[in-house]
Amino acid sequence: MGRLWDKFTGTTYPESGVAPLPAAEVRTALLAVNGPDVPFRVRNALPAEKADLVAEWQVRELRMTLRTRMRLIPETREVRTLDERWEASAPDSLGKRYGRGPAPHVARQWTYERGPDGRRQKVETLRFDSRDMRNPLREAVLGAGWIWRGVLSHL
Repeated sequence: MGRLWDKFTGTTYPESGVAPLPAAEVRTALLAVNGPDVPFRVRNALPAEKADLVAEWQVRELRMTLRTRMRLIPETREVRTLDERWEASAPDSLGKRYGRGPAPHVARQWTYERGPDGRRQKVETLRFDSRDMRNPLREAVLGAGWIWRGVLSHL
């Protein structure tokens, strides 16, 4: 299955010639993705999360939480990841939808406002793309010479 399975799971390999860093430096690189300009946070995982690190993004406007659990595997120099998403069905609903796997999620919202010329125009009020969290994490791993391995069911 090879490359087709890699594409299906979201597995990516580092460029050839990139020397792999030790696991501690990969962990540091992933935690360094945090900052004031990113809408998510990377933290140490809780024991129940069965991972080493977790990136989490709560999008209140969409009533959605994205989580990427990451486990560092030093023997094979790979970071195994599991993407999860929870969405509330409606503001007054107790039910939530759950999904897992590397499926990008994009959402946009607009409103209509009067422009300077007095005409009605569409103005974007929300732009969301789950790849805004996944890509910096993946680039940190690949830059450290490790494999970013997407998994579908477990870490």
